[in-house]
Amino acid sequence: MAAQKDLWDAIVIGAGIQGCFTAYHLAKHRKRVLLLEQFFLPHSRGSSHGQSRIIRKAYLEDFYTQMMHECYQIWAQLEHEAGTQLYRQTGLLLLGMKENQELKTIQANLSRQRVEHQCLSSEELKQRFPNIRLTRGEVGLLDNSGGVLYAYKALRALQDAVRQLGGIVHDGEKVVEINPGLLVKVKTTSRSYQAKSLVITAGPWTNQLLCPLGIELPLQTLRINVCYWRERVPGSYGVSQAFPCFLWLGLYPHHLYGLPAGEYPGLMKVSYHHGNHADPEERDCPTARADIRDVQIVSSFVRDHLPDLKPEPAVMESCMYTNTPDEHFILDRHPKYNNIVIGAGFSGHGFKLAPVVGKILYELSMKLTPSYDLAPFQISRFPSLGKAHL
Repeated sequence: MAAQKDLWDAIVIGAGIQGCFTAYHLAKHRKRVLLLEQFFLPHSRGSSHGQSRIIRKAYLEDFYTQMMHECYQIWAQLEHEAGTQLYRQTGLLLLGMKENQELKTIQANLSRQRVEHQCLSSEELKQRFPNIRLTRGEVGLLDNSGGVLYAYKALRALQDAVRQLGGIVHDGEKVVEINPGLLVKVKTTSRSYQAKSLVITAGPWTNQLLCPLGIELPLQTLRINVCYWRERVPGSYGVSQAFPCFLWLGLYPHHLYGLPAGEYPGLMKVSYHHGNHADPEERDCPTARADIRDVQIVSSFVRDHLPDLKPEPAVMESCMYTNTPDEHFILDRHPKYNNIVIGAGFSGHGFKLAPVVGKILYELSMKLTPSYDLAPFQISRFPSLGKAHL
């Protein structure tokens, strides 16, 4: 048995937003936690970097809306602890045709869960948002609680909070080997550790860690082009003009989204919620930037619907999505080793939900009863992952 000082209650692999919130909840409950990150912090190789993310309660699925109620509370708590603003309420405007089934389902879900919202006709949209051009008579659904999360500030505040609560953060340490057992042994490029439980929140690198443990999850890694477009008149799509975040449904196979100008003065973030297959190790290589069909989609969208933006991207950044086939998360224990917990497949919509995801992963790692029904997030929903993989 390891000496007590060398034994961790939990090791968390991956210091993105999900791993940080997991470590935060563990440290809050006075667990001895080590957070490992393969890159030096801060970095832009994963899915949690950048200045901003949308936060919203508007979802097709009621279980996400239910989780978001608590997420808002924990975000506010972190904001209070950090003494810095992490969230700005702008409202979230969903746009689509009146008969759009997604729009109808979201509206019904918001009504059922008593989330404050407004339904806007084409005429009301034109009056309130004259710099949005409606080409097909679209209607709107405004989720009043929607807004912008300051992603980089949130990540930094969380990492600081973990340290202040007694957790340890080691960056620049890549995990090279995991040996399961009553105590899980984790070997990095620097040294070896052991813990009573292990939580893997490694984003696009998840399967690299899981394959030697006998399981491969159906995860697809995508590189997303995040584009910023210059305002013709600075401020016209800004927060100061009460311009909201938006999701536009039904125009293309995946939705388009936008955030009011803010992080880059005079530039508005508008992107397509999908990308191109990418190896996370090669996402910065020149060839990885060749496919810009999604940028062309957004460019024609900007030209047609946001006339006060110039239709050529002024800045392009990239981000990684790790998608599951149904775009719901995986929050579960390893099928064979119940002290190894997996959080994966956040499918480009996990950042806002990280406060509750981290709580759930903490509960699983400490063998507590989860606060939420985890049926939508279990590995067993993928029938191809039978016992044969183990």
